[in-house]
Amino acid sequence: MGTYVLTYDVGTSGVKTCLYHLTDLITLVASALFSYELSILDNGGAEQDPADWWNAMQHTTKQVLQDSLIPADQIGGISFCAQMQGMILVDREGQPIRKAMSYMDTRAAKEHREGIMHGMKIAGVNVFKLARSLAITRAVPASVKDPVWKYTWVKRNEPELFRKVYKWLDVKEYLLYKCTGEFVMTEDSAYATLLYDSRKGRKTFSKQMCKMFGVEINHFPRVIKSTEQVGTLSTQAAAELGLSVGTPVFGGGGDAALIGVGAGAVAEGDTHIYLGTSGWVSTVVNRQLIDTTNMIASIVGAIPDRYHYFCELETAGKCLEWVKNHLALDEIGIYLEKKQISETQETMYRSLYDYMMHAIKDVPAGSNGVIFTPWLHGNRCPFEDSNARGLFFNISIDTGKTELIHAVLEGICYHLRWQLESQDRKIKTSKTIRFVGGGALAPLTCQILADILGREIETVESPQNAGAIGAALVTAVGLGMIPSIHEAKSLVTVQATYKPNPRNKATYDIYFEVFKSLYSRNKKAFGILNNLSSRPDVFHASL
Repeated sequence: MGTYVLTYDVGTSGVKTCLYHLTDLITLVASALFSYELSILDNGGAEQDPADWWNAMQHTTKQVLQDSLIPADQIGGISFCAQMQGMILVDREGQPIRKAMSYMDTRAAKEHREGIMHGMKIAGVNVFKLARSLAITRAVPASVKDPVWKYTWVKRNEPELFRKVYKWLDVKEYLLYKCTGEFVMTEDSAYATLLYDSRKGRKTFSKQMCKMFGVEINHFPRVIKSTEQVGTLSTQAAAELGLSVGTPVFGGGGDAALIGVGAGAVAEGDTHIYLGTSGWVSTVVNRQLIDTTNMIASIVGAIPDRYHYFCELETAGKCLEWVKNHLALDEIGIYLEKKQISETQETMYRSLYDYMMHAIKDVPAGSNGVIFTPWLHGNRCPFEDSNARGLFFNISIDTGKTELIHAVLEGICYHLRWQLESQDRKIKTSKTIRFVGGGALAPLTCQILADILGREIETVESPQNAGAIGAALVTAVGLGMIPSIHEAKSLVTVQATYKPNPRNKATYDIYFEVFKSLYSRNKKAFGILNNLSSRPDVFHASL
């Protein structure tokens, strides 16, 4: 008969709730999406209201139950896949003391500079703190976006609120508390604080690391595995969600941990690429590696004794959202109003993105000379610079919207190639790469990625739901339905394969070298415009 499980995919723009029927297959029964806002502040802050996440869960849970006609008492388990490296500080009652600080938050520049960059440095980081961090966690909080600097920022700038802090939670952990009343953190979320000693025989938050960075270790909750049952749905949570009291709730994981599981990329050496709001390249490895030059670390995931050698691109699909809103708006407006669009075309374009992909499908490789850099909110890897921004380079009098939109797709893929080649310096990435996320829905994007990388690209069924599928597999392990997460290899099958076009690859090889040069040639200008411009005296002195 199988079991029904409910998974919540909590992103930066909304919650997608999926109801799966687990047998010897993973079958999507119903899904629903509810959106919310991410507030970008003038000081570099990026915040969300945790109440919005819970409100979205309530709406989508009721919607999938209504659409599926599955009774609530038939739901065998609940789990999560969520955005990571958020900062939700709560009091003893589990109430947030302030809005959640997103992984995109960059306001803690002063705390970051004083906390890790002062003194004798290697790769821009204090030598002593670098050595201590690498010895204990095999990573270092070298990015202004790392959670410890958000914590330090609140401690310095909001002392009255900070005195109320009882626990430091990530996004998923806050929602686990709302469901069960239990304060926990899964291993991947704990590691993402960069204060967790993940070495064999340790598996605990490091007192040394917390002392070095001024963090109160008692602010952390207990750590559990992704497949572990946190507790059961409380009476209040069940009433608000429309589910049954006592429904088992499992730890789940962050998106970086579970999307690879949902892609079926779980064996050592498997590489997957994700293109959602953010993007990344991730390869499964058997030991913790770090490349401080290229800002790559091996993060803890949901698979025991395996790690993800991980490169993140802060704004990937977000660039496509930007180009849709600001460049394609005229054409999309025509589509929305159903003007000059035949009935055949109306059924052809299932979404605005489909229409946009159709409009640019005939643009040649290289976008007629235009290159775009996808750093709309700074960058982490292979270089760390919160001041980096997007560029359209080499626009001519003949350049049109279609070339610009096409260049955005290529720019994202160029950067993913840069990350893949950075990984190849220390490990062997897979010859065939699984591609998931909303970006993998468009055949044009898949082919461009194959051409730019020069690798075979595989997609799976419902690639936009890879995180939710990963959460369903974690729940299946927790319920004892499958022996381990490694079963994902056989349960998640290939839907389509894309092979690189040699002619396009030759063009992209030339453009790629130019793409990489654009950051080094504009680094100083980025710093002046996006940092010093807030200080007129320093701005004019720099000029």
